[in-house]
Amino acid sequence: MLHNTGKLAGCTVFITGASRGIGKAIALKAARDGANVVVAAKTADPHPKLPGTIYTAAAEIEAAGGKALPCIVDVRDEKQINEAVEQAVEKFGGIDILVNNASAINLTGTLETPMKKVDLMLGINLRGTYLTSKLCIPHLLKSKNPHILNLSPPLNLNPIWFKNHTAYTIAKYGMSMCVLGMAEEFKGSIAVNALWPKTAIQTAAMDMLGGSGIGKQCRKVEIMADAAYAILKKPTSFTGQFVIDEDILKTEGIKEFDVYAVEPGHPLLPDFFLDQQPEDLAKQMEEHGATPAFKRILSPDIVKTTQGVYRFDLSGEHAGVWYIDLKNDAGSAGSGDPPVKADVVMALDSADFIKMFGGKLKPTMAFMSGKLKIKGDMGLAIKLEKMMAMMKSKL
Repeated sequence: MLHNTGKLAGCTVFITGASRGIGKAIALKAARDGANVVVAAKTADPHPKLPGTIYTAAAEIEAAGGKALPCIVDVRDEKQINEAVEQAVEKFGGIDILVNNASAINLTGTLETPMKKVDLMLGINLRGTYLTSKLCIPHLLKSKNPHILNLSPPLNLNPIWFKNHTAYTIAKYGMSMCVLGMAEEFKGSIAVNALWPKTAIQTAAMDMLGGSGIGKQCRKVEIMADAAYAILKKPTSFTGQFVIDEDILKTEGIKEFDVYAVEPGHPLLPDFFLDQQPEDLAKQMEEHGATPAFKRILSPDIVKTTQGVYRFDLSGEHAGVWYIDLKNDAGSAGSGDPPVKADVVMALDSADFIKMFGGKLKPTMAFMSGKLKIKGDMGLAIKLEKMMAMMKSKL
């Protein structure tokens, strides 16, 4: 784990949603440096399902070596935010860091999402982040090393991250757009960055969404606290960045990440909004026996008889583009767009793509069942199935 350096000693950190989860973990990390922490959250009385209140969080912060100011704050309420900001300035003399952590989530489609939920997500995630930033900025501008850190993802316009929960994605990306705009607007004065986890993080909200069994696929909140600390101790020249927790900790010299795992050694659940790298898909294909079939299709004879370029538009967990060129030179295959225009484009889920090249799913059956969509030369699509069957028979 990342060691404390004392760089946040005496700094005042205003954190929304700090009564539990990632927000509280960041608060405790700052407290170990001797920071002043404003616990700006709604929970003043114990919640029937969620642990912690602003007062229990404040007690933990002070026990860790910091000073705490618990404030009842609903980030949709401008009056409450204003009062918390004024109390922070009066008690601690100013505000040096703002962490916009408060968030609401509802993973449902357009027709299944009541407008009450849409308004809640937009009100907390987008409007709350914008409003809290707006009210803290006049004080941040007086700080020696001011930071705004939003717990929001990189802006990834892959449609896969919109189709199943458009409202949530819009609300969460609104926080990221605040980073994009404010980083440029206050460049040289305030560092404005975003932080997002590479894997799912175990929180009470995650347990409610995924059930009790989800925990072993997650990392602990401490990885986000360490990553936030790594950002907040940097100078204001470090701004406009969309940081992934594991990536920045690697730059800090962290090499062992099992310490952050809820169950060390257990496969981890990737977080939303992060597309897997092509090499990760290649590895998974190989584990399922798909890569050999993918590569065996390449031979001068098959290129000569096929004369077709295939493009695969993948959705799902490993969204991306792959190709097989069986038309030019000795043929080629790989991730990304083909070197020349494709003769046939196949759109399917990445899991079915792996099955297809592992010999477990025929393209024609996938097409007939609606799992595969084909544009272009249908004859070439049939040729691909014949070649795959031929390769399988030679195993």
